[in-house]
Amino acid sequence: MRRGVRLAAGLAAVLASMVTLFVAPQADFVPLTFLATSCMIAAALAVGGYSKLFRPSARSLALGLASAVVLYALFYAGSLGVSAFHPFGISPSAETSIYSLIVSPSNPRYLQVAVLLFDALGYESFFRGVLQKEATRRLGAAAPFAVAAGDALVHVLSFNLLWVVTTFIADSVWGVVYLRTKDLTSSFASHFLWDVVIFILFPIR
Repeated sequence: MRRGVRLAAGLAAVLASMVTLFVAPQADFVPLTFLATSCMIAAALAVGGYSKLFRPSARSLALGLASAVVLYALFYAGSLGVSAFHPFGISPSAETSIYSLIVSPSNPRYLQVAVLLFDALGYESFFRGVLQKEATRRLGAAAPFAVAAGDALVHVLSFNLLWVVTTFIADSVWGVVYLRTKDLTSSFASHFLWDVVIFILFPIR
């Protein structure tokens, strides 16, 4: 099967799994997250060259860790702004609804960490390792923001404006990190660390 066909089929499968994730009952969010992120990993593998996406180095890992810290600080400041000004009618309760999907008391800690691990690996493998890599050939430095906008557009189905904005900002940062390093280790490390810190260790609410 030609690469372009594999890419189109993978994109269709990923979009279908993400739509299902957002329109299904919230009680099914965790298992459907595993399904969606597994589709992303499978699609990245099917397109080819997956192993070449990871070229770990001290520089790429350091940039990934540093960007996670900066991103957390950015969202902490943003949370204070939301609480103080309620832009576009957004309230802190929008943050709580996102947290409840992952860190519900019904989800044991190991399951929370596992779903965040798959989240980081799946999204970075497909959105950065496949879509951004393809888009960079045509859009250059604008590719991270175009891919981030695409991911945020799918998140509109969550009917949570804060989640849409969060997705665009976070994806843009991870996209820029990947653009600089050309190493998925950096954006994956940033994504996973940020997920664990903001959802489990030091939640922003």
